[in-house]
Amino acid sequence: MTESVQLNIAALLPVMAGRHPDQPAVIDPQAGARLTFRQLNEECDRYAWGLSRLGVGRGTRTLLMVKPGGDFFSLTFALFKLGAVPLLIDPGMGIANLLGCIGEAAPEAFIAVPVAHAARVFFPRAFRSVKIAVTVGRRWFWGGPTLARIREASWQMCACAPTHASDTAAILFTSGSTGAPKGVVYEHGMFAAQVRELRDFYGIQEGEVDLAAFPLFALFSVAMGVTVVIPDLDPTRPAQVDPATFVAAIQQYSASQSFGSPVIWDRVGQYCVERNLTLPSLRRVLMAGAPVSPTVLERVHHILSDSAEAHTPYGATEALPVSSITAREVLRKTAELTRAGQGTCVGRPFPGITLRVIRITDEVIPAWDDRLVLPRGQIGELVVKGPVVTREYFRRERDTALAKIKDGDAWWHRMGDIGYLDEQDRVWYCGRTTDRVQTAFSTLFTDPCEAIFNQHPGVFRSALVGIGPAGHQRPVIIIEPHPGKFPATADEATRFRDELLQLGAAYPVTDGITTVLFHRAFPVDVRHNVKIARDKLALWAAEQVQ
Repeated sequence: MTESVQLNIAALLPVMAGRHPDQPAVIDPQAGARLTFRQLNEECDRYAWGLSRLGVGRGTRTLLMVKPGGDFFSLTFALFKLGAVPLLIDPGMGIANLLGCIGEAAPEAFIAVPVAHAARVFFPRAFRSVKIAVTVGRRWFWGGPTLARIREASWQMCACAPTHASDTAAILFTSGSTGAPKGVVYEHGMFAAQVRELRDFYGIQEGEVDLAAFPLFALFSVAMGVTVVIPDLDPTRPAQVDPATFVAAIQQYSASQSFGSPVIWDRVGQYCVERNLTLPSLRRVLMAGAPVSPTVLERVHHILSDSAEAHTPYGATEALPVSSITAREVLRKTAELTRAGQGTCVGRPFPGITLRVIRITDEVIPAWDDRLVLPRGQIGELVVKGPVVTREYFRRERDTALAKIKDGDAWWHRMGDIGYLDEQDRVWYCGRTTDRVQTAFSTLFTDPCEAIFNQHPGVFRSALVGIGPAGHQRPVIIIEPHPGKFPATADEATRFRDELLQLGAAYPVTDGITTVLFHRAFPVDVRHNVKIARDKLALWAAEQVQ
C-alpha cells in the first residue's frame, strides 16, 4: 500500500533550484517578469510562510484564481509545500458552472485576482465557506490582506509538510464539456507518477524550454526542471490564438516543447505552411483535448525538423497520460484507416497503464470481473488502471460509483470513451459513450461516421447525433462547412447534401444515415475549444427535423 510512503510533490522544486539555480523557471513576457529556479523556490517559501501565518495548513482547501505567471507557480507550489489542497477550476466554463463548482468544493481559503474577489462580493452564497481571503493585486471594496502584504520580506527555507503519497494534493475540476464539471481528487503520489511517466516517455530533459499553452501542464514542466514561457494567449480561448505572436515566442526563446490544444496547432500550422516557416528549435509538440485530424498533424509535422516529433497523448483529467502516438505513425500507418471509418488511433498505452475494453453499459459496475472484457478488435468502453489513475470525485458519490470499478485494492477508471484494441496493442478511439446513436438496427459511434463525411472538401467538421429515444434513434449528420462554403441557396444545399449522402452510402458504417443538416458554427468545450457539444446539437437537430 502507498499510505506509508512519505511524499510531497513540492519537494521537486527545491531539488531543481539546487541543480539549476540561475536557469529561468518562468518567463512571462507580457508582464515583463522572469524568475530563476532559485527565485521561484524562494518566492514559494515566502508565500508559504505568509499563508501559514494566516492559518493555511495541511488539508486547507484553497481556491486559486490567478493568471498563468510567476505568482501562479509560486502559490501552487507554496500550497503543495504546506500540505494545503489547491482547487483549480477552469474560469472559462461560464459563471453558473463556476459558482456551482465553488459551492460544491467549499474552499476555506481564496487567493485570487481582484475581478474574482468582486465575484465573491456579488455572489456570496457560493463563497460562504471562505474564511481566509488574499487579493493578488489591488484590493478594491473588500477586506483581507493582499499577496504583497503577506509575502515574507526576508527569505528562509520552508520545509515541505510530511504528506504521504495517498494524501490529497489538489482538486482539479473537469471542464464540463462532457457532463457537469466535477472535482477530481489528485494525490501526491499521482502527481509524482505523472511527472515520471511524462518525463521518461517523451525524454524531457532538465534545461529545456516549454511554451506552455495549457497552464496545468506547465506545473509538470517546472517540476521537471524545464523553463516555462507564458504565451500571449487567453488560456480559456485557445481558438483565438494569434499564430504570429505564438511563433515569435517559439523563435525568441528557442522553445524545445509546446503542449496545447489541437486548435492552436491548426492555426499555427496553417500560418507557418503559408509562409514557408519551420520551427527548428522544437523537439516535441504535444496536442491533446480531442482527436487530432491527420490534416493538422500533416501541417505540424511539415514545420518541425526531421529529429522532432509531434505527439497526441490521450487521457482525461481523471487519468493522464493513458496512451500516445506520434504524427509520423499516424500519417504513415493509421490516417487512411481513420478516413475509412475505423476510428482514431491514439497509440499504445504508457508503460504504467493497464487498459481493457469492456462491454458497453450505462449502469454502475460495482466490482471488476474478467468476464466484462471484450476480445481484441471488438468495440466497447475503455477502462484504465495504474498509478496516474485517480480514485474519486470530490463529494460526488454517484458520479464516482458510475466512473470507477473496484478491483481488490485498486480501481479502474471508466474513460467514458468507446474504442477497441488492435492486434498491435494500439488503442482506437470511436467517440464518447454518451454520444453513441442507438437505432433500431445498430449502434453508431461518432468518430468513425464523422470521418467519412469529413472527407468532403467543403466540410470543416461534422457531428453525428441521434433524435428520439435510445434504441429507436434516427441518425442525423450535421455539417459545419468551411468558411465561404455554406450553401447559399436551396439548390446548393441539395447538391451538397446529395454529394454527402453518396459519400456515406459507400461505407457500411454510414450507409444508414439519410438526414443531413447544415450548421454555421458548432458549440465546443471551454478548455480546448475542440470537443463538439453534440448534446446541444442534438436538441437543435430535433427542432430542425420537426
